[in-house]
Amino acid sequence: MGIAWDDVVLIEHAVKSGDPTVITINCPDKTGLGCDLCRIVLEFGLYVTRGDFATDGKWCYIVLWVVPRPSLLKVDWGSLKNRLMFTCPSCMISFYLNQQSTASAPPSVYLLKVFCLDRKGLLHDVTKILCELELTIQRVKVMTTPDDKVLDLFFITDGMDLLHTKQRRDETCEHLSDVLGEYCISCELQLSETECEVQQGCSSLPQEVAEELFSCELSKEAVPMSSASDTAKLKKATITVDNLLSPAHTLLQIQCVDQKGIIYDILRTSKDCDVQITFGRIQSTAKGYRTIDLFIQRTDGKKIIDAENIKYLCSRLKEEMLHPLRVTVASRGPDTELLVANPVELSGKGRPRVFYDVTFALKKLGICIFSAEIARHSTAERQWEVYRFRLDESPEYPLASRRAQTEIVDRVKKTLMGW
Repeated sequence: MGIAWDDVVLIEHAVKSGDPTVITINCPDKTGLGCDLCRIVLEFGLYVTRGDFATDGKWCYIVLWVVPRPSLLKVDWGSLKNRLMFTCPSCMISFYLNQQSTASAPPSVYLLKVFCLDRKGLLHDVTKILCELELTIQRVKVMTTPDDKVLDLFFITDGMDLLHTKQRRDETCEHLSDVLGEYCISCELQLSETECEVQQGCSSLPQEVAEELFSCELSKEAVPMSSASDTAKLKKATITVDNLLSPAHTLLQIQCVDQKGIIYDILRTSKDCDVQITFGRIQSTAKGYRTIDLFIQRTDGKKIIDAENIKYLCSRLKEEMLHPLRVTVASRGPDTELLVANPVELSGKGRPRVFYDVTFALKKLGICIFSAEIARHSTAERQWEVYRFRLDESPEYPLASRRAQTEIVDRVKKTLMGW
């Protein structure tokens, strides 16, 4: 029973430049598989132009049409295939004989210490290198010294699962040293012991900052829009529920503005709400909008009829469409902080590439980061990953100016949500 392992994930490359690459996944199903696969696709910087999902509860078939964003992005397709294959459940007969939890042990966390001479854009350059090496930043602590040096502490996991080898660790440090050149003073990489557990504690946010950051008011869209017409357009995001078309499924017809990670956000929310997607179709973008059709069931295989359950699911989905990330600037005495927050999956995973995008936006603005950290913050309904950046004063952006703060927030939002 099953198919050849190499056929679980097939990648058909585009014939013409600009055409999408087609990724086909054919494997046993598991709860939240579509979310996990789309998370990896997003992590590799790929944009889903359209897609199809189908499952009978035991076996699934997924097709994604993807393009790199930006278009010049170099994608390691072989590594992508390996990551997708690793996420798929085993195709062996034992999978059917023992359909218990498919959760694997959490990956080992390593501590990377980078000590450098400080300069503008340094933090993003290090982050970019780590992304290219498929190293995921779980926590970070950045400290600038009075003599213009910076110590970066990255708690990382390895998408290739090879950091336990001396060769992988040595190659990582050598690559960082080569790219950073004369700015790099030292680079060390070792297995983390207790440091990451300390970093995973809840962040200590002032109450007024937390209230603004985690407000559920949908009028404060954290999206790459600024004009009145754009805001009005965004509020047209709709969810239509149909329980008559199918005798066994509830149909959700979703229309929303297209933005980075929207497919992942919808599938993540469905996964966290214990909703099974038996068939889904992601249509191509039309005039900046996405149309998504999802045939869903409860975990017991029945359609969702209860009005309160439907109301809650639609509310969660709409919140993710209109407010997937939270961004604000807060003044704390003489210091100015940029804060970015995103929901954490129930599995404990945060959103991919947030730290990369924020540091990229600040580098483009020419704003230096004096210190940075990542921590978790819990609200009544969920857990959040909070990114805190203490910013250095800039001639172009006097941080005490409300106008400058607004421009910083807008640029960060556009980078986070715009392709």
